[in-house]
Amino acid sequence: MSEDYRQMLREAALDENTFTQMTFKGEISTQLPWRMVTVRPVQIKNQRHLQFSHFTAKQDVTKNYQGEEAAAHLNELLALPFRSIHLRTTLEEISVQITKKGKAILHRGAPVRPHSESVNHDRWKDWPIPASYPDPFLKKIGIMTEDGQIKADMRDKFAQINEFLKLLDHTGMLTSFEHSPIEILDCGCGSSHLTFATYHYLNHIRRIPASLSGVDTNAGLMERSNAYSQELGLNDACFYATPIIDYIPAKAPDMVLALHACDTATDEALALGVRCGAPVIMAVPCCHKHLHQQLESRAPFEPVMRHGILKQRMADILTDSFRALLLRMMGYKTDVVEFISSEHTGRNLLIRAVKRTAPGEAEFMEEYAALKAYWGVTPYLEGLLAEQFAALNLSP
Repeated sequence: MSEDYRQMLREAALDENTFTQMTFKGEISTQLPWRMVTVRPVQIKNQRHLQFSHFTAKQDVTKNYQGEEAAAHLNELLALPFRSIHLRTTLEEISVQITKKGKAILHRGAPVRPHSESVNHDRWKDWPIPASYPDPFLKKIGIMTEDGQIKADMRDKFAQINEFLKLLDHTGMLTSFEHSPIEILDCGCGSSHLTFATYHYLNHIRRIPASLSGVDTNAGLMERSNAYSQELGLNDACFYATPIIDYIPAKAPDMVLALHACDTATDEALALGVRCGAPVIMAVPCCHKHLHQQLESRAPFEPVMRHGILKQRMADILTDSFRALLLRMMGYKTDVVEFISSEHTGRNLLIRAVKRTAPGEAEFMEEYAALKAYWGVTPYLEGLLAEQFAALNLSP
């Protein structure tokens, strides 16, 4: 059976007439370097390729292959110990779950939605940063090709950026600041595509003056981003190689952003925003490990906690619930929304907080205390906000 399903998936993915997308998911280990890989057809210079996007805990790498090279890379993926594989074609959807013993459990069904996707990716209409015309800024930071097309390995990133900016727009805060320029701080900015794109959107598309700072521990990426700033003539865009927890802004930020900051780095970004009194805080969390290590089985959740994957998802939900509650306790109107379709990123939840009231609303403090007492855990963010807790007469 194991060889049968691999052969079936291989043939379906190489069928140029019907193949739409295949997604591999698993847990990073010595045998598996990626948590997710997506494969889909793309058209590049009028030639069909298969695009392979590899996701680790901190970054994603996209490459395009043709013919035998694409088939060879597909064979390599099918030989790796992923926990699940989902294939979508114009004719059917196939899900394969692989047990710990290596047994493949197969489910087949009709397509969930009609096939209407174009490999040319002319799908980005009415987005904050349009992809419908050449943009010198997007070319310079590596998102767009010289002939004005979104690069094949940047399409998912470009989609994430635009969805992030749409959700930023929805806060209604962009035109409410009384001073200029708006100070943007991107925590865990990595390659800085979101950072530069936000700057570009505000300054060049919305015509809202904004300056930016980016923070990340990767010194090489920060050096490259500073070089980009110089090449673009951006005197108000600076990048710093430092842990988020050690960074002290020269000016209080108006917006604190964090896109896929790993584990407790998201908490550090949220805490920095709260301590600085940032009017807007937006974070898309990545992996969750800290709370997972504290969780113990308790009634009536034993059936959930005995399964590793369910326990992990429970830890994910609790971690972000605590984060949202803590932000509400600190006076932020906070919501947790879907960030983007899971076909672009496996981490598609966004925490959005807008400063509205004074800290210490009793309802949220009571909810937080009850949730914490029930599970017997201490969220990492609570310790980062120890001074704020003390001001509310709470002891972390």
